[in-house]
Amino acid sequence: MDVTDVARQSPVGLVELARIPLRRWRLVLGTAASVLVAVLVYLFVLPASYTATTAVVVRPVVTDPFSVPSGGADRAVNMTAESGIATSNDVIDKVAAITGRDTKEVADALEVETPVGGQVMRFDYAAHREQEAVDGANGAAQAYLDLRRGIYENQRAAVLKSYDDTIAVVTAQRTTTQRSLPANQSAETPSPRTSALLDQLRALNDQLATLAEQRSKIASADLSPGSVTSAARSPVPSSRDAAPLLLAAGLLGGVLLGALAAFVRESLDKRLRSTAEAVATIGAPLLGTVRWSGGRQPDESDLRYLSLALARWVDGPQRGPLVLLSAGSDEGREQVTAGLAAVLAGAGHEVRLGVTPESLDRIRPLMLDAQRRNPPVEPAPAKLPRQAPATAAGASAGGGDPEETAVIPAVRKPRPFPTPDAKNGGVYRSTTTEDNTQVIPAARPAASAPTTRTDGQELRIGSGTVRLVGIDAPPADGLTLLDAPPALHDERGVRAAREGRAVLVAARDRTRSARLVRLVERLRAVGVEPFGFVLTGEGRD
Repeated sequence: MDVTDVARQSPVGLVELARIPLRRWRLVLGTAASVLVAVLVYLFVLPASYTATTAVVVRPVVTDPFSVPSGGADRAVNMTAESGIATSNDVIDKVAAITGRDTKEVADALEVETPVGGQVMRFDYAAHREQEAVDGANGAAQAYLDLRRGIYENQRAAVLKSYDDTIAVVTAQRTTTQRSLPANQSAETPSPRTSALLDQLRALNDQLATLAEQRSKIASADLSPGSVTSAARSPVPSSRDAAPLLLAAGLLGGVLLGALAAFVRESLDKRLRSTAEAVATIGAPLLGTVRWSGGRQPDESDLRYLSLALARWVDGPQRGPLVLLSAGSDEGREQVTAGLAAVLAGAGHEVRLGVTPESLDRIRPLMLDAQRRNPPVEPAPAKLPRQAPATAAGASAGGGDPEETAVIPAVRKPRPFPTPDAKNGGVYRSTTTEDNTQVIPAARPAASAPTTRTDGQELRIGSGTVRLVGIDAPPADGLTLLDAPPALHDERGVRAAREGRAVLVAARDRTRSARLVRLVERLRAVGVEPFGFVLTGEGRD
């Protein structure tokens, strides 16, 4: 298997969608708390914001407001243009004069809504005081109406002036024509010239009548651009009215943002989450999983199963050093190494534990703690054959070493009360049904045996020993475990693994996949094939 396959993104299932936010619950909780704090600051620290609304109906200019409008007359108003006029500088200046605020602040606080297909404009004005919001909304609406009325009046004045100028010219022409008529001309038989002047005079009179009629219509036109249908008044809605809803929305939004941040962080910082991911990344078999008990101590039962998985190396004919490697220093490698050495020593093995000088102060307390949990014991004395009781008795009588004297089992009737006055603390016991007895020296208690060498580098654990040596110590007989420094920064452990076997230690939810891939690539590049790997952390598979 190519270890670079782990770089390919695997599909995420529904279970993983729930696991990622739960694994990164601190990020989710922190984001949700930040959003919630922002909402609380907005509601209770910042000043409340009041928003007042004034509705205005916009209507077109008509000459006869009581006549039935023709088709399309109700849609003759361009609402886009009206919205632009409502937010013009003239309106903003008048609102600024009413509220006493800066024109830029008024422009930010004023908002004009123009619904599509309608002729109703809504002036929304936001302020930190309720009365200011009411005055701002009503003032903006009235300023718009005044501005629009002024525009219409200016337009009407220009049209009326045009009509007045035209009427004056026609009147002058009519006066000139009247003066051209002969004074003594007969009305019954006018001359051709007189007839022409009379026709011209009638045409001018008709034109004057038409112009006067048109002017009267313009002068009587209703110039009202609209009217206020709903003026703003107290009470005015504020930003604190929907505080419970805003808090709920902030909490939900914070959780969603936190989950999104967790997924983003997961994609940028991929870590081992399961045994399957570790197998796919390392390409070696799983030797065991080591869970943490109280105080970040490895579970002893997991270590025993790990020692069983390493039985081929422990009991093999050619036992090179077993090197435990990891990508970093926070993946539980030292705890696993010390725990494995203690378990092997407790089973009766003589273990050489190679450590670096910088890790010796961390390994030694772990070994002493293992020694307290599994105190040293003496091996059981060997049994002598039943047909040679005299030899044992002679050895006892001759003052031999009591620790080398074997216990002689016999079927006998013991005396009711043993006599403790024999040599070397021996006890008289009956070996036959008769009254013949012999002295069986009592063995020394195991606690009297030394448990640790004076140099502090060899510890008795159970029925075996653990000898602390340097990682660069020359090879020797017996089991050798090496606690290698982080292999990505120190090559001493990799160099030792070329002469023995390499076991990788990876931590669930802690070891980064990219770093582990880089470590495996380096090991295989120098000819070291991992013997297997150990996964530490809380087991969830």
